[in-house]
Parts: sequence; C-alpha cells; structure tokens
Amino acid sequence: MTVPLPLSGAAAAAERLLKSLLAYGLSDVVIAPGSRSQALALAAAELEKSGRIFLHVRTDERSAGFFALGLARETGRAAAVVTTSGTAVANLMPAVMEAANARIPLLVISADRPLELHGIRANQTASQAAIFRAYARFGIDLEIAAAAVPELSYFDSLAGRLHTASKTGPVHLNLRLNEPLSGSGDVPESVSPPEQAYEGGANSQVKAYELGLVETSPAVLDDSLPTVVIAGAGAGRSAEDFAHRAGLPLLAEVVSGARFGRNVINCYQTLLADAETRGAIAQAVVFGYPTLTREVLALLSEPAVRVVVVDAVATSSAGVGLPVYLPAGVSDAELKNRVRVVPDILLPDGFNRDRGRAWLRAWVRADRELLTSRTTAHAPDTALARETGYKERNQYARQELAAMREPVTREMLVERVWQACWPHDRLVFAASRLVRVADRQVPGRPVPVHANRGVAGIDGTVATALGIATASQFGVAARVNGEIAASAGVTRLLIGDLALLHDAGSLALTPGEAQPALQIFVLNDCGGTIFEQLEVKKTASAQAYDRVMRTPHNVVIESLATAYGWKYEKVATRSELDTVLTRQVQDPEIIEVTI
Repeated sequence: MTVPLPLSGAAAAAERLLKSLLAYGLSDVVIAPGSRSQALALAAAELEKSGRIFLHVRTDERSAGFFALGLARETGRAAAVVTTSGTAVANLMPAVMEAANARIPLLVISADRPLELHGIRANQTASQAAIFRAYARFGIDLEIAAAAVPELSYFDSLAGRLHTASKTGPVHLNLRLNEPLSGSGDVPESVSPPEQAYEGGANSQVKAYELGLVETSPAVLDDSLPTVVIAGAGAGRSAEDFAHRAGLPLLAEVVSGARFGRNVINCYQTLLADAETRGAIAQAVVFGYPTLTREVLALLSEPAVRVVVVDAVATSSAGVGLPVYLPAGVSDAELKNRVRVVPDILLPDGFNRDRGRAWLRAWVRADRELLTSRTTAHAPDTALARETGYKERNQYARQELAAMREPVTREMLVERVWQACWPHDRLVFAASRLVRVADRQVPGRPVPVHANRGVAGIDGTVATALGIATASQFGVAARVNGEIAASAGVTRLLIGDLALLHDAGSLALTPGEAQPALQIFVLNDCGGTIFEQLEVKKTASAQAYDRVMRTPHNVVIESLATAYGWKYEKVATRSELDTVLTRQVQDPEIIEVTI
C-alpha cells in the first residue's frame, strides 16, 4: 500500500527552483509574507541558513518590489521578489513598470491558486498569470501538483530562460501551488510540466523598430557638424568617454552617471535656453534616457538637428523590442530623415580633435561663469583673515558666523550633499523638485547616482534607496573574503516630503537584518511645490491649486521617524547641515530640512 507523503510538491518545487536560480547568479531573495508562498519563503530561509543567498523580508509587496529593484540597480543582477496570491501580486506593478522602462533586471515569483479555484470566486484568487504582460520581458505560468513536480533538469532549463530574459528587464514566474503547501520528503518526478509562456509583451511594438531606425552597426561621427553629447539617465561612463575622445561638450544630467570630466557642461539648461546657442547646434549624440529638462527635449525636437541615439542594449538581439528614446512631437517622416539608433559611435579615420577646440572652449567658458554665479559654497575672505587689526579680524569673525547661521535652501542642500559624496558612497534622488534643482546647481563630480527615471514616479523611493544601500554595503560586491569591506560607503537619499509620505511604509526595518548606513534628507515644504513650475500654477485658482495639486499635509516627520525606529535630526542652518554631512553614519537616519 502506498502511504501518502506528508508534503505537497510545493516544497520540493520551491527548493529545486531556487537552487537552479543560484546556478545562474541569483544572490538576493526578497520575501513579503503570505500563505500561498510559504514553500518559497521556507526554501529561501534554508538557503540563507547555509549562507547561499541574502534573504530580505519586507512587510508589504510594494516595498518588497522596489527594494528588489534597488538591489538590482546597484548590482546589475536580478533579485527575486516572492509574493503570495491575489492583490499581493498587483502591488508589484509600479516596480515592474519602472524595471521595464529603466531596463532593470527583476525576477517576480508569484504563488497562485490552482486552476480549479479560478473562475468560481474562490478566496484570494485573481487573474495574475499574465498580469505583467505589457511590461515583462518573459512570463511563464506553471502548475505544480500536490505530489509531483518537474525533475531538476526542467528547473535548470527554466532558470536559464528566466536569467537570459531578465538581462533587459523584469520577468515573471507564476507558480500555481496545490495544498499542502509545506513539508519534507521524497516527491515523485514528472518530466512533462504543464506551462503557459509569453514573451515580449506590448513593449515589443515600439516606433524605433517599426520605422526601421535601429541599426546593428556602429555609426561614425560626422565631425563637420557642431555637435554636443547628451547624457540622460543610465548613460554611464561611456558618454563621458566619448565626449572626451571627441573633444565635444558633454551635457550630462545629474542622474546620468556621466556628470564629470573636463568636457562636462553643468549649466547646459540655461545655455540651451538661449536661442542663439541652441541654433548653433547641428548634431546631438544621445546616451541614456534624457528626462529632466525641457531644454534638452526641445533641442532634440528641432528639425535642423541630426540625432544619433547610442543604445547598445536595444540594438542587440537580446534587446529587440525594448523601448528606445526618440524625440517627441516629431513626425514619422522627420524621424526617418534625421534620427539613427546605433549600438556605438566611432570617430572617423584621421579625426582631428583640434578642429572642435574653439567650440568646446566657448561652452566651457560660459558654463564656468554661470556655475560660479550660482554656487552656494562658502568661500572665506582669506585676505581679511590675514589682517592683524582688531576691526578687520572682528569683521572676518562676523562674516564666518553669518555663514554658519545661513538658512538652508534647496540649492544649498543639494550642493552640500553632492559635495559630501565620494565614489564609494551612493546618492539617490527621488522624482521630485530636488533632482531638478541639483541638475541646475551641482558641478561635475564622479558620484555614483541612482534615480527611478524609467517612469519617473515617486513610488517606492525609500525602498529603492534601502535596496541600493543594502547591496552596496552588505552584498556580494561589498565583501572581501566573506567580510564586509571597510570601504563600504554611505548612501544618501534626497527626497521631498510627499515622496517620503508616499513610501512611508518602507521605513519599517526588519529585526535581525543588517541595517545600512543610510541618510534620508527630506526637504519638507509641506506639499508638492514642484507643480509651481508647471502651467497649472497660472491657470488654477489659488484655492484649487492648494487643494488638489500642492496637497499640503500636517504630518510630523519626527514622529514618523520615531514610529519606525529611525534616528532623527532637524537642520536649519549651513552649520547644522555640515555637521550631519561630516559625522560618521552607522544607522538609518532621517534628516529633516524645512523650507
């Protein structure tokens, strides 16, 4: 007589799946609690116990999704986020949308009810198998029987497919698990698992491919045209490297990862706002995804400007179907006539860098003058300090005291935080007003910057920063011979009050997990003042504007920090700001700056 085993296939399937994913580089698993996903959670806990993965537990799925996104942003590898069934899966949608548009690797593993429970209004049952179809690069729906699971080779193959597809964005594995959901023992194997798979999603139909703009061979720079290099989000060092080799002005967004070097033009927005300067540009080479300024978008939409978009991912076989940056508001015929999408751009044979030296020099000179006039950096009067007379020394002391007591402004905040960051630190920007202030204010500096600019939402910013901080300070790359490297830096997040409140739940710190050195600088101006820069400020009544756009609040940030166990400090002057930026940071802390 056959004795029923004390387990379902869920436990064995979860164990085999995670072990197969380990072979393809999975190092981080993020769990949100749930009943249907218990087998996956327990299997991850066992792997954590043996030191084979980093396990992170979050209280809600939206936070878990953005935490996994932050891990992947920092490491470049997909982290797995595991959820139970029902609305839990839907809470991952914002993170999946961001991952898809920012091309961040992300692995979603959702537990589901078996097929027979669908369509009959069974508890906690929803249509989730293809919920991310419009965004996931690859998805698969897999039924796991109560006492039979696919053999290990199937999971190895499945892990390989998920790994390959996740290189350019999110992937989704939906596991339909039958009860019982946990246990241990021998489970018979099935070599023919029922599965439903889809690839590409709605994003496979994008204009760049439809119009034939995507080329598979590198372009050669036309050095006869006055040219600028534009670096948007995710551009990285390749934009700076090309601008340097070509001797061209580098118009680098603060979130680009390319805002450094001799060629960087920090005040490019102001310069592009000048019609004469903008009109002199005949060609733009674009790296990354520009989103921050209307001036850049206007330049790229100019009919006389030829645009070369350098996108090595989208032009590769793995990236076919990915969204590609194209100028907005331009007809298809015009796009075909003046826009190219290429994997790389080369300098022509016999390239003479001196030909464009005067062009670059003019940009650099104008930029330096603007940057000097904008800086909030305090420069002591050294001539006065060297004086020996009482009046002069007293005057110097008064000047220094006044500087220390100077109220913090948005410009001062972003500039001081920017200057406090080093290459071993991380700086994260929320999609709020501060990132735009920084883009107009801060000088070139090789600071590792992260920001969710794929869809530019304020969702999950705290969770993303926590994921970035955790990966950079405790992850695989931060360890030397198994120990945390002493050089692990501080992560700083610049965020507005509404963006903080939007993700307040992510402030919950999980007991037993290492807490990163993270400083959250929240600028509290009691509402969404970013909208002051938009048309609505002029078209709406003051009452309507405050009611539905600015959305003022009366949240006490200190109480919020206390409730979640964060250190808290409030700063109002330059001296107080400098103090928190120069001290040692060991625990998560919230620094409130009121305007």
